Amino acid sequence: MPGVAVSPDMTATSLAGLVAPAQAALLGSQVGQLLVALVAVALIIVVGKFVLKLAWRLVTIGIVVVAAFYLLSTLGLV
Repeated sequence: MPGVAVSPDMTATSLAGLVAPAQAALLGSQVGQLLVALVAVALIIVVGKFVLKLAWRLVTIGIVVVAAFYLLSTLGLV
């Protein structure tokens, strides 16, 4: 990409050196582990909520389609 300059200090090892101590401090205590677990559960709930909303819509549409087909077949139109 033209016009993008990368400093020699912006390497993966220097960034890992900044993240590793924070991660070790966070996961090094029971409270930190609990915090990480609660954040993970919250993310699962948010994603699950979206998936369930979509699933309910699909089930509702399926019920309407099958009910319409059933009524049409009962009347002898299909």
